[in-house]
Amino acid sequence: MSLSSYGVDDAKLPQQPFLPGARPDTPSFLDTTACLCALRALPGLDKLAEAGANFDNGQAAWQCIGNQTQGVYNITSGKWYKAKNPKGSLDLPMEDNSNPPVGGDLVWDSKSRSLKPLKDKNTLTVYDRDCTGTNRSSFSTSFYRTTHQLLNDKLPIDAAPCWRPGALPLQLQNVSSWQEYGCKEGFLCQNNTINSLPQSCPPLEKCTVARLSGMTCSLNGTNVGMGVFEPIICQAGHYCPLEGKGMKKIRCPAGSYCQPGASTPTPCLSGSRCPEGASFERYLIPVGVLVIIDFLLLVGMFVLMFHSRWQRTSKAHVGALKRHKTMRAVKATITGQRYKELPEDQDNEMAPMQPGYSPYSPYGQNFREGRTRTGFEATLSRNSVYSSEQEQKELEANPQLKAFVESMRRAAEATNFGLSFRYSDLVFHPKKSPKPILQNVTGSIEQGQLVAVMGGSGAGKSTFVNVLMGKISNTGGIVAVNNTPGKMKQYKKLTGYVPQDDIVLPELTVYENIVHSARIRLPRNWSKKDVEAHVESVIDCLELSHVRDSRVGSVGKPVISGGQRKRVSIGMELAAAPMAIFLDEPTSGLDATAASSIMRTLKAIARLGISIIVIIHQPRTEIFDLFDNLILLGNGQTIYEGPQMESQTYFESMGFQFPKHSNHADVITDIITGNGREYNSAGDVSKEALISHWAKMRQSKSEEAYDRRSVRSTMLGDTGMRQALKKRGAPYAKQGWLCLCRAMLQQYRARAALFAEMGLAVLAGALLGLANNPKNGIMFVGLFHEPYEVLSTAIDFFSAPQFALLIAIAIGLVAGAPGVKLFSEETLLYRREAEAGHSRLAYFLAKVISVFPRMALGCMHFTVPLFLLSVPIIDWGLAFLTNLLYFYCIYGLASIVSMVVRREDAPLFATMIALITGILSGSAPPLASVKDWHMEWLWRASPATWLAELYFGQLVAPFAYLFQVDIAAEATGYHLDRKWLNVGVLVAIGTAYRLIAFAGMVLGHRLRR
Repeated sequence: MSLSSYGVDDAKLPQQPFLPGARPDTPSFLDTTACLCALRALPGLDKLAEAGANFDNGQAAWQCIGNQTQGVYNITSGKWYKAKNPKGSLDLPMEDNSNPPVGGDLVWDSKSRSLKPLKDKNTLTVYDRDCTGTNRSSFSTSFYRTTHQLLNDKLPIDAAPCWRPGALPLQLQNVSSWQEYGCKEGFLCQNNTINSLPQSCPPLEKCTVARLSGMTCSLNGTNVGMGVFEPIICQAGHYCPLEGKGMKKIRCPAGSYCQPGASTPTPCLSGSRCPEGASFERYLIPVGVLVIIDFLLLVGMFVLMFHSRWQRTSKAHVGALKRHKTMRAVKATITGQRYKELPEDQDNEMAPMQPGYSPYSPYGQNFREGRTRTGFEATLSRNSVYSSEQEQKELEANPQLKAFVESMRRAAEATNFGLSFRYSDLVFHPKKSPKPILQNVTGSIEQGQLVAVMGGSGAGKSTFVNVLMGKISNTGGIVAVNNTPGKMKQYKKLTGYVPQDDIVLPELTVYENIVHSARIRLPRNWSKKDVEAHVESVIDCLELSHVRDSRVGSVGKPVISGGQRKRVSIGMELAAAPMAIFLDEPTSGLDATAASSIMRTLKAIARLGISIIVIIHQPRTEIFDLFDNLILLGNGQTIYEGPQMESQTYFESMGFQFPKHSNHADVITDIITGNGREYNSAGDVSKEALISHWAKMRQSKSEEAYDRRSVRSTMLGDTGMRQALKKRGAPYAKQGWLCLCRAMLQQYRARAALFAEMGLAVLAGALLGLANNPKNGIMFVGLFHEPYEVLSTAIDFFSAPQFALLIAIAIGLVAGAPGVKLFSEETLLYRREAEAGHSRLAYFLAKVISVFPRMALGCMHFTVPLFLLSVPIIDWGLAFLTNLLYFYCIYGLASIVSMVVRREDAPLFATMIALITGILSGSAPPLASVKDWHMEWLWRASPATWLAELYFGQLVAPFAYLFQVDIAAEATGYHLDRKWLNVGVLVAIGTAYRLIAFAGMVLGHRLRR
């Protein structure tokens, strides 16, 4: 019998054990290695057997051969086995199994013409060595059916090697390959033996579609080959052990998972969900940890909220009680442990002005009989700085003021505190400017004076004040402090600056804003108790006690009034015990009553001996009358410098007329801006004429001659001031700790933003996890190892890079906007504090460290739902670390954006740049193509590329036993074995971003211009 009658040359086909090489005339079967076993007479007795003769004992035996083309009845080779009944008849159907082989392996000895035990398997052919003589029913059934089909002249369907009709198989392994490698790791070769070598068959139509879709051919959920001898990849949820030589498929035990093609089960971590037959690991411990963290956070926040509320209430009650005890004109009605609300305990700052308004009235109205001034305004009854014994007695009547004065004296280490400034021929000429901004400015500011600097736009007011504060260095002339010449920068710890905008932290309370300034800038040898006492005296004297524990709020969402915000800004400078305070437009944005109140407070502070220098534009009459001295500038030169009370006389001497009942400040402003024609109809009203007139008048007065020689002769050294300077300011380490505590408090107070960020992280992780859920954690399908590559499905090299790309984009969306707010909202505050002597590095490091818990929480909320749903085959801890480092990089990148982009545009820019960074991950276009463009350096500069490479390596490398992963690495451009290098580079990039951000913080105001 042969297939040749059907037009098939069976000699050119791989051996088919189901196809009989000769007609089986006696009981026959195929054993477990596809050897054909037949019951036959011993050699030499075949003809007698055909005649039906009876044999002696041992005349019938089983012969098993691997190569059927030799003919089982024609040769004596192969293995022999005794029959259970040696005298049994041979004239039985081939399916008969009544006389099976028994005993061990035997061989026919032609010399002795008898069967003898097999001693050396190597004496047999490779096809015969593995014969077992044990019937394999599935093989034998196909053999019998094929035989009957051939005998009945039918097509031997059961012998067909492939399921596709008319298809011919392709042999995958030859004998030597099978002997050396056997069934490849990860495959199931249940029907393959040395006599039924692995084959490949053309797939059926449905299988073709499945393979082109990247799926394995399956029937009812079970992987199947396209031929009986075609190897199949081990089923997901099962493993095919190496020791089983591809013959066993074992269901994955509980506590482990088996991905497709697994040769061993992968143990799951404790707490993970891996039921029997699992093909992936679902991490549950991170879910539990996240739930516990969120629960503890919520409970902790509620506890802190109630505790803070109780603490504020208690402090408010105690503070109110103390205030009423010290106020003579107000009586607190106390009954037992309770007290009634006092009618006078209210904020009168915004109260409307009443008839009889006096600039020295604390709330814009005359004091009622019996009421005394409190806080700093108690000094307004004096006309000079406190110095005499009589004035000291008056301090005894005001405990808050006394405490403040004593703190100031202790900080200055002197009885009299305050700075005096003398400047001669002051010039400031920027290098790129065609003309000087300041020139020939000469004058002085005495200790304890309230001095107004006035002038039109471009008059040089801000430049003049910046020179005195040491923000910029004069390019000509001399400046002396307390008659000691030198660079003004060295005195910045002794001066305070209140900018036009109320630059305070809205998340902090009045007390917290002020006490931080005090802890940073007061002498380092002060105890915590001393600092807090000084702060309390400042708050009391500024009349902020009733809002002490109220948050300041932002301009858009105010909590306290505008006047109170201004007082807080002033208090932040007073807390540092300055000897001089510079203010830029302190009344800007305030109503008339609040502005008057602020200026009276400044006047009162000056009475204590602190020099107050104010840049102001067109003050009201009652404010103008408060000034001791005026410095009027025009075109960067002095128009007038001297007592406010004498300014009208001076200008009238030049021919200007002040209308009756006019605001002298408005008139003077018009004059010094060159718009004084209506006040002087005949003379020259130009600014040049005013400047020239003042210069001549100053030269004519010998007592006002401030040439360099005279200034130098009157300048005396001040050892006490230098000693005070050395002690000012907390050490760098303490500054860092204080800034960190403040930054952490800010993070806690910004709970709404934190919850929004966590919610967005959960949403992003969940959506990304759902998108990858159908893959069941398999993010890579490659080309099988030789010689099974022909069995490969459609390759999928880019699911892993795309997964990393989506992670990078999602993290960019989650962390970009919050990261940029870390610094962008506090740019002005940083500049204010840095100019006051704060450590830039301490502030920057504190802000950076303060968001680490936030980054970790965001990463946790993102990674947990992502891995819960997408179940990628990667170590959860490593993935979390990688995601966290990418959060670290995005926060650092956003910090750079916040330093160079305007605050209003920073969140949008940060999000866009984070998206661009994510796209540069090497997923699309592939990194391999980028290398051909010689642009790999640009992609490698993006942290997303290192993130993607790490994910690619971890998702692909575990399948190296099954697929040709090197081809995938070459196609994508990623490396497979650089896990810790990728981690290290992510750390380095995130750190480099922060170094750039720090440099941008120092130079950022220039870049934003």
